Amino acid sequence: MAKIVGIKFKHTGKVYYFDPANAFYKKGSGVIVETARGVEFGTVVIEPKDVPESEIVQPLKPISRRATKDDEARVQRNEDKVPSALKLANEKIEARGLKMKLIDAEFTFDNSKVIFYFTAAGRIDFRELVRDLASAFHIRIELRQVGIRDETRILGGIAPCGRVCCCASCMPDFRKVTIKMAKTQGLSLNPTKISGLCGRLMCCLEYENAHYSETFKLMPKIGSEVITPDGKATVISNNMLKMLVKVKIESGDGSLVFKDFKLCDIKVKKANKIEDVEASSADEKALADLED
Repeated sequence: MAKIVGIKFKHTGKVYYFDPANAFYKKGSGVIVETARGVEFGTVVIEPKDVPESEIVQPLKPISRRATKDDEARVQRNEDKVPSALKLANEKIEARGLKMKLIDAEFTFDNSKVIFYFTAAGRIDFRELVRDLASAFHIRIELRQVGIRDETRILGGIAPCGRVCCCASCMPDFRKVTIKMAKTQGLSLNPTKISGLCGRLMCCLEYENAHYSETFKLMPKIGSEVITPDGKATVISNNMLKMLVKVKIESGDGSLVFKDFKLCDIKVKKANKIEDVEASSADEKALADLED
């Protein structure tokens, strides 16, 4: 076991571990640490605790010191410069006629470099733009092209569920999300129903996929015949959360009766099998575009 402190930086929901060096850091307090990008200001999100060595990426760097009011003021000054920096950079981009969309800018803690984040359809030759920006800001310039999911992570937004997007709030890393996950969970394969603000599949489809995958294989196929306490019936729908199966039973007079049964109370002749997604030709391309 090793003692760590969890720290978050701007533009990420990921928590990085640092060595507290026998000191206590309160959650929400600011600290100064040394990273691969240089000296940075971070916020404590996990107070000192013990974690298994397997969860740590070695070497575990120590926290340099606690942040002072001057450090916090410097961070605020750097953030205050972002709007004007974006305006100037957009003017330079327009003057060069570059097809790129500027998303955000970030000044490093020591004010030695400014990083501009942008998206573009393809590769962009921005060497001349870097020279223009270096002449304007008189510090090092870094242009970083990001993907459409990263754009949503940086800008944030409210997801269809009414909460802040997972990628901008709580999700440390992007995970593989597939159309098959939506089918397994019984969701509509309409692209507008299962895509997030970024236009890709919603990240939350992956969260409970392991549970749904196992449950899906236990449930009977829609339209298949099952044996219920009331006799033979045809499956209409499945509720994988409550483990209920809705069936229709044909009575002797030709009328239909619809009832819900617990999965454990029926005999399944043919269970579900996770297969490749079937979609109409009109939706095939749209569905393919949702996956990375």
